[in-house]
Amino acid sequence: MDQIASLEVTSEEHGYPIESALLRSEKRGWRAATPGTQVIRLIFDEPQKLKRIQLVFEDAESTRTQEFVLRWSSDSESSFREIVRQQWNFSQPDAVRETEDYAVEILGVKTLELVIVPDIKSSAARASLRNLRLA
Repeated sequence: MDQIASLEVTSEEHGYPIESALLRSEKRGWRAATPGTQVIRLIFDEPQKLKRIQLVFEDAESTRTQEFVLRWSSDSESSFREIVRQQWNFSQPDAVRETEDYAVEILGVKTLELVIVPDIKSSAARASLRNLRLA
């Protein structure tokens, strides 16, 4: 990914860098260092065509309602178009993993942004992302 894009994150826990969510060989994923809303932004060197976006969120420790927004832009500024906005309820032991797999047809993607609100009822929860895959 570092050969075609740069990455921006609002926070990152030591040992859980964003690259851990992007590389197939990694198992840990990314985790925020601070609680509250987090933004992960991929800024591509050249505009990309996206056909598939897969997100995997995992939390076996807390019960919470997470919301995320996935959006894209043809530039790296502020003209974002929303792809999806979704909420998910994490609760042990049965609902600890959320897998989202979107078939898309988006041309000219310069920036892909994922905004995660880890708990819509509290600002104390920390966001995490097990996997982010693009095709």
